[in-house]
Amino acid sequence: TVEEAVETIGFGRFHIMLFLIMGSTGVAEAMEIMLIAVVSPLIRCEWQLQDWQVALVTTMVFFGYMVFSIVLGLLADRYGRWKILLLSFLWAAYFSLLTSFAPSYIWFVFLRAMVGGGVSGHAQGIDPHLSVESDQKEENRRIVAMCSYFNTFLSLGKVFWLAGSLLIIGLASVVNPTIGWRWLIRIASIPGILLILVFKFIPESARYNISTGNVAAATATLQRIAKMNGAVMPEGVLREPAKERRGRFKDLIHPKYLRTTLQIWIIW
Repeated sequence: TVEEAVETIGFGRFHIMLFLIMGSTGVAEAMEIMLIAVVSPLIRCEWQLQDWQVALVTTMVFFGYMVFSIVLGLLADRYGRWKILLLSFLWAAYFSLLTSFAPSYIWFVFLRAMVGGGVSGHAQGIDPHLSVESDQKEENRRIVAMCSYFNTFLSLGKVFWLAGSLLIIGLASVVNPTIGWRWLIRIASIPGILLILVFKFIPESARYNISTGNVAAATATLQRIAKMNGAVMPEGVLREPAKERRGRFKDLIHPKYLRTTLQIWIIW
């Protein structure tokens, strides 16, 4: 199974490379989200906006994030994470650049909402290559060790978001008073564009490929990971797991999971 292959291959250079690339999405995401905080005072003056109009900009960014995170999540289940990640990178960078040419307040709000929608797809970057399904083999110490790496990397991933937040604030202090907020938006788009250029190094999830019956692609991905990590694939032929019913939204409010669901929603 994919889980057994991941367990055998272990943690290595591939995971570090993937972490750095996908962690960088946090920089791009933070810059796009925090951008509103440093641009709002300027567009207020330029377009003579009232308080509620300024607030609406931020609201619409997160509204776009909320709606499209659901849509892109469903599409990722159907078409794979790789395609949705590429789409989200292209989408966010494209609409972010367009925002810098917004001729009016209405266009600005609409385009920033679309940026929020594109950025929401970055969540697909929490890639299953970094994790391991360990519920069936908790006694295996190697799995426990890999899970500890995964938890550490999830925590370190927050550093990228903080770096992006600090970067956009620092840039704003220099760019806004000199060449203006439109150039700040263009500069803030650069990290997202750079991510597109390195996207070829991100493979499709082996778990997704195996779930769709594409055993050859899943095997190729695992072999690539093993090669980069200096490990050897386990002997045998990769097999598909037993077919199980896919989860549904109403499962979240099933009595068995309702308490956990509500706790997570409240925390967020």
